[in-house]
Amino acid sequence: MDRRLTIGEFSRLTHLSVRALRRYHEQDFLVPAEVDPVTGYRYYALAQVGPALTIRRFRELDLPLADLRTYLRAASTGEEPGGRSAQDIVAAHLRRLEDRLGRTQRAAEALRELLDPEAARTVGLDVLPARRVLAVSLDVAPGAGLDWYDEAMRELDAVAGPRPVLPPGGRYQHTLFTEGHGRATVYLPAETPLPPGAPGRVRELRLPERTAVVTTHTGPHDNLDLAYAAAGSYARRTGLVSQELVEEVYLIGPRDTDRPDHWRTLVAWLVAPAAEPA
Repeated sequence: MDRRLTIGEFSRLTHLSVRALRRYHEQDFLVPAEVDPVTGYRYYALAQVGPALTIRRFRELDLPLADLRTYLRAASTGEEPGGRSAQDIVAAHLRRLEDRLGRTQRAAEALRELLDPEAARTVGLDVLPARRVLAVSLDVAPGAGLDWYDEAMRELDAVAGPRPVLPPGGRYQHTLFTEGHGRATVYLPAETPLPPGAPGRVRELRLPERTAVVTTHTGPHDNLDLAYAAAGSYARRTGLVSQELVEEVYLIGPRDTDRPDHWRTLVAWLVAPAAEPA
């Protein structure tokens, strides 16, 4: 016989406080199996222990209330009218948690470097060689996200054919980072001419020799600001004149491996050649 449990007994079984159980009832997450119409006392069934603990875990993992309600309805009916099953809702939230965990880990790595007086990046002055590339140049609008980069690279890949031996790169106005909009050029090194019928945005471009303060960043792109800070600080300390452009060369990137800790990005803070030290 499935004996009804008082709210106190149910609280002892689940380690959920009486206050929390009342709140779950008021929010329509966990409705008692029976509510006495006269006294208002709540009674629960043993079969509700598992759901109660599940709800608690979801709240500890910050599942939004709307998603929790959708999950509970989907779990009881099999599927929501919108087509999202209970498993879909859980999987989507776990992905969000994994993304958040990744961001937290990367922020922690950056802080460890910033707080370590011995952690200095290797920075120096270099001349990047002239190079023939296929390029897409565009004005990035405010709030554009990163879709513009992906679209440009897809167009370049379609034109370039087999993967170029040399890595791709990009040239960006500093305003792209300081103001959220600016001019960008995404490129792929190429030796063959631009084929007929190439997308209108793709053009041939010859990058000249250019002087730059360079440093190589290892790891996810979230922490590229550390490389920018190191290169820009070097340029400032040595009196070099900024060209208001930075170039990134993706030596090893998402096209090569899905392991962000293996990515390597050359950051080149372009400076005026005439300002080179004697």
